[in-house]
Amino acid sequence: MGILDQFLGKKNKKIEIEPILPQEIYDAGVLELKDIIAPSALKITPKDTRLGEKIARTFFVISYPKFLTDNWFSPIINLDKEFDISIFIHPVDTDQVLRQFQKKVAEVQSQIMARESKGLVRDPTLDTAYQNLENLRDKLQQAEEKLFDVGVYISVYGDSEAELDAAESEIRSILESKMIYVRPALFQQEQGFKSTLPLGEDLLRVHSKLNSAPLSSIFPFVSFDLTSDKGILYGINRHNSSLVLFDRYSLPNYNSVTFAKSGSGKSYAVKLEILRSLMFDIEVMVIDPEKEYEYLSQAMDGRYFNISLTSEHHINPFDLPIAREGESQANVLRSNTINLVGLFRVMFGGLSPEEDAIIDKAVTETYALKDITPDVDFTNIEPPLLSDFELVLSGMEGTEKLTQKLSKFTKGTWSGFINQPTNVDINKKFVVFSLRDMEDDLKSVAMYIITHYIWNAVRKNLRKRLLVIEEAWWMMKTEDTASFLFSLAKRGRKYFLGLSTITQDVNDFLSSPYGLPIITNSSIQLLLKQSPTSIDVVQKTFNLTDEEKYLLLESNVGEGIFFTGLKHVAIKIIASYTEDQIITSDPSQILAIRQSEKELEESSEGTKKPMEELKNVNELTQKKDAEKQS
Repeated sequence: MGILDQFLGKKNKKIEIEPILPQEIYDAGVLELKDIIAPSALKITPKDTRLGEKIARTFFVISYPKFLTDNWFSPIINLDKEFDISIFIHPVDTDQVLRQFQKKVAEVQSQIMARESKGLVRDPTLDTAYQNLENLRDKLQQAEEKLFDVGVYISVYGDSEAELDAAESEIRSILESKMIYVRPALFQQEQGFKSTLPLGEDLLRVHSKLNSAPLSSIFPFVSFDLTSDKGILYGINRHNSSLVLFDRYSLPNYNSVTFAKSGSGKSYAVKLEILRSLMFDIEVMVIDPEKEYEYLSQAMDGRYFNISLTSEHHINPFDLPIAREGESQANVLRSNTINLVGLFRVMFGGLSPEEDAIIDKAVTETYALKDITPDVDFTNIEPPLLSDFELVLSGMEGTEKLTQKLSKFTKGTWSGFINQPTNVDINKKFVVFSLRDMEDDLKSVAMYIITHYIWNAVRKNLRKRLLVIEEAWWMMKTEDTASFLFSLAKRGRKYFLGLSTITQDVNDFLSSPYGLPIITNSSIQLLLKQSPTSIDVVQKTFNLTDEEKYLLLESNVGEGIFFTGLKHVAIKIIASYTEDQIITSDPSQILAIRQSEKELEESSEGTKKPMEELKNVNELTQKKDAEKQS
């Protein structure tokens, strides 16, 4: 008998092997959902649960203080940790609770009476407990309150026990500062972990009885989101890292104001908005007093105009816009005359009522000198210049002082500024007017002229446009410029124009009677880091709490508060690397960019010279070969 026969026991015994069907092989190799989501390994210890490479530890809330404040759970919800939270709320039958309350009230009352019969001093603890029980019993009977068994469980995840210990310590310190105490689910980690899974099973069953009012304070969704379903990204919500996404053209008006101290990132934030707005086919015009937008205009293939006394770019304030459909030429001429009177009021530092009337009459006669009257089609007529106005004004009685003041704009040092025909074309998606080289005394005048010129261009046709005015406090220095800026804020919506005013001098801006109305007519308001000297004014203007006030004082660059209407959130401005290279205003970063560009140019020239030398050698060799052949 062979070895195989001995093993089988009988010589003639056969081994029957059942065939495995192809379908069974296929079913055995198919992955199910539980196979995908299951960890690679699972180990449950008394203190934690090990899920593959992760470690989880579950805690439960065991004790609450007598009073719970609103939003007490917010610091835990917004922790920058990986964790799951489950809140189980089990309603308790009111009739059963009232019967228990009846016994408890009788017990407390009997203890109070026993102490009184013995002549002992009143126990404040018993008195307070009796009053609280009576008040809660009344509310339960009147259905003003209900009672619940509440379980709050927290499962924290980490890569190591040290990381879990640090997270546990942080959670304990936050809650114990509010007199709320937690305990780890020792020897119940499996039940605790399953209770925090999205299965809705309360296996831990560690409950505290809470009535409706304190229960509402545990509501977990306390972080406020301020976002829209379309628009551009303004920044990140600092509380919950959600996106602050808004379309200014979907709000009641399209205006915005930005207040911040120097170096806090206000220009950076505005440039970022401009860059992202251009991607949505929005035309952007900027009045830039500090030449901060030159590189951005070059990068975006825009137009850049340097307005100064010696500049080659000029704007004639006597230019007349083309009348829109439904608008008479008489109204256009009358409106421009009023604006010109306001301009001369700014240029001359104010006008008396008599001088105001003289200027108004002189402007009308200056236009008539060029055959521009309300009854004539002046579309193709060349408008007058400031020197024409001076000629008319000098021929009127009592205008010697006015003519003398005007002469420096027509013949003196400032004659190259506005006494020239307009040669500026803003038919581009991105246009920048720089006033850095303009004298400070003339910046208000220049800003008035430029904004008026832009306003006339905006009214010609209806497009989405954004007008950005940096250092807007320059326009708030005089009443006429501030009034014109306010009229833009009020009337811009009709022409699809959004006005964005940026300033670092809050006091100067709000000292004007038009400062606060401009803010109230702006749907978006951005407050970045503020200086201690102006924070009280900002707090009063925007109705900030003390916490928000200190947030603005302690914010880093690019951090602040973003408002839309009555809603606001803490925001952090974030740009991509490419955006940052285009919009940065940091001098050290700009120098580094220029240095890298210079090195790149030098390296390209270095590679170009050897190529030119090689070309010369080839030409010389070809010439010698030709001579040999001849």
